[in-house]
This record gives sequence, C-alpha cells and structure tokens, in this order.
Amino acid sequence: MTAVSIVIPMKNESGNVEAVLGEIAQACDGLTEYEIIVVDDGSTDDTAAKVKSLMARHPTLRLLQHPTSAGQSAGVHSGTLAAHGRIICTLDGDGQNPPSELPKLFTPLLEDQTGRLGLVAGQRVGRQDTLSKKLASRFANGLRARILKDGTRDTGCGLKGFRRDAFLGFPYFDHMHRYLPALAKRDGWEVALVDVAHRERHAGRSNYSNFQRALVGIYDLIGVAWLIRRRKKAQPVEAGADV
Repeated sequence: MTAVSIVIPMKNESGNVEAVLGEIAQACDGLTEYEIIVVDDGSTDDTAAKVKSLMARHPTLRLLQHPTSAGQSAGVHSGTLAAHGRIICTLDGDGQNPPSELPKLFTPLLEDQTGRLGLVAGQRVGRQDTLSKKLASRFANGLRARILKDGTRDTGCGLKGFRRDAFLGFPYFDHMHRYLPALAKRDGWEVALVDVAHRERHAGRSNYSNFQRALVGIYDLIGVAWLIRRRKKAQPVEAGADV
C-alpha cells in the first residue's frame, strides 16, 4: 500500500529528471512505500520523454501532463488529486531541493499519533541563489510574516510534506503553494518547520523572474489575509444539549 506520494512539478527540466529521480530512490528506498508523480507542466523540451524512459527503472513512477503551462501550484494540485498516498511530499524539479531531505518531511507525518499535524514545511539554510533572488525572497518573506503571522521564515521552499486530506480542504488558487503554512493554520492544523539544505541548479534555468513573483505576490498576500479573516468558526453543539 502506498504511504507517501512524492509530487514533482516540472517545466523544461529534461536535464534534471534522471538525477532527481535517482536521488529520491536513494533517499527513500526501504524507509516507506512510496510513489513518484512527475507533473509535466506544459514543457517544450523532452522532459516527458525522459520521464517515460525511466519508468522501467522506477516502477512506481507516474507521469501527468498539463497541455499548457499552468504553474507550480497547479502542478502540486494535479499531483495531489491523482496521488494514492495519504501523505504528500513535494520538491522542485530543478534539483535545488536535495531529495535526501524527504525523510524529514514524511517521517513526522507518518509517526503522528495526534491526528493534528497537517504540514511539515522545509526552510532553506545556506541558500544557493543569486543575490537579487535572495533579497527579493527576504523582502517577500518579511512582508508575508508581518501580515499573515504564520511563524514561517521561508514559505518559498519547495520541500513540503502534508496530509492529502488537509491540502484538498484548502481553497485552491494560483501560487497557493507559497502560503501553505498560513492556510494550514487557518484550518486548525498544526505546522512543523524543519531546516533543509539547498544547492545550485544542476541544469537549465529558472522559469520565473523576481519581477513576476513580486507582481503576483502582492495580490496573493491580500487574498490570503482576507481568507484568514473570513474563516468561519464552527460552533458544534452536542446532540440533545440545551441551546
């Protein structure tokens, strides 16, 4: 029985597919029953063909394809909907998130006895990015933390683990993957934070600019703050009790 589904959105990551999948096997084989779901987000290179060529080597590997690019959140959402595991782990397809960190994400969720842990979020240390990207991320994370008070210093990290049922209960919107801690807390789930490593991209280039992220981030931040304020608080009443 599949316990963990590892979802990897990829767009034009042909040069990284083989290495990422190989490292996942090294990190996870023998620890838990898992599957790998690559979501090809409208790639214009041979990413999908590379994935298909590796299916014999990785028997639990599955491929989903978006006919046109829909973004990282859409990739995570598509993969989660198709997943067989009750625990989902995500990582970026560019190789900058070391797959060796995956056990830090799924182990706490598999071992949780309270039923209250909904999300384990990775927080990058020793980030290997350009100075402009680091500065833009620092500003965005600081602003988000002040407004949402989600207690997280780095929501842009692709390494995350969560309960499938918790994620599917969140309101879906584009770029939601950057707000999972706030959305989880909004719905009453506990959130655990773990430090994870970060490294340089192995091949290819980023598909999004700092300016693009900044533009969408302003609208998303306002929207998530609204969602948190408008969260309906349930008031359960025991059957037969006086009201």
